Amino acid sequence: MDDIRNKVLGSTSITPFQKRVYLALLDVPSGTTITYGELAKRIGCRSAQAIGQALRRNPFAPEVPCHRVVAADGSLGGYNGERNGEQIKYKRRLLEAEKQNTR
Repeated sequence: MDDIRNKVLGSTSITPFQKRVYLALLDVPSGTTITYGELAKRIGCRSAQAIGQALRRNPFAPEVPCHRVVAADGSLGGYNGERNGEQIKYKRRLLEAEKQNTR
């Protein structure tokens, strides 16, 4: 975990806002999820949509586990800029694998 945290901290290709989002996301335990809104609150942001935009541009996925972020209604939301199709299937597989590994 320290390696990816150091990659994020040292990156010059992401914005300070993205850095805050990605670092906060590293604190979400494997096998669990958080909503876009909850993640926004954790970093003092009032926009769940801004969180989604930062995650859409996540160059560190899946090491920075944006797949753990779901919509407020519990649906998967998006992944890698898509709301359906192969990317959502991949997000679902990542989440299921993590849940099995934490049992």
